[in-house]
Amino acid sequence: MLKKMLAALVCMVPLAAQAGDDAEVKDSYFGYKPPSTEAAAGLQVFKRCKECHSLNPALNTFGPNLRGVFMRPAANLPRFDYSEALKKSGIVWDEKNLRDWVSGNTWLVHGNRMRHVQITDPAERDYLIAFLKSFK
Repeated sequence: MLKKMLAALVCMVPLAAQAGDDAEVKDSYFGYKPPSTEAAAGLQVFKRCKECHSLNPALNTFGPNLRGVFMRPAANLPRFDYSEALKKSGIVWDEKNLRDWVSGNTWLVHGNRMRHVQITDPAERDYLIAFLKSFK
C-alpha cells in the first residue's frame, strides 16, 4: 500500500511542478548571462512577452517558446498550433522581421492569432532583438 502511494506521489510531482511552477519555469533563463548591456536591457523588455511565451524549448505556453527564435523559420516548432497565415508566410525571424513583428504583428502577417502587442520605442525593440539573438 505504501509503495503504491509513493508511486502515485512520484507520478504526480512532475504534473504539480508543471502546473504550479509555471511562473518559475517561465522565469528560468537557464543560467543565461547577457553578453551585452543591450541584451540585458532586452531581457527586461522580454518580461512583457513572458505572459504568453516561454524560453524553455520543451514548453510552449499560450504562444510558442522563443528560445533560439532568431533566424528560425516562422511557424516551425512542433507541438504548437500556428495560424494558417503564419504557416504560409514563409518568413524567417531575422532582425527586420522581428522588428516589424514587435512593431505591429498584424501588419506583418495579416490573419495571425497573436493578440496585437506593440513595442513602440525603437530602443526597446533593439534591446529585445539583441536579447533574442543572444538567447540560443
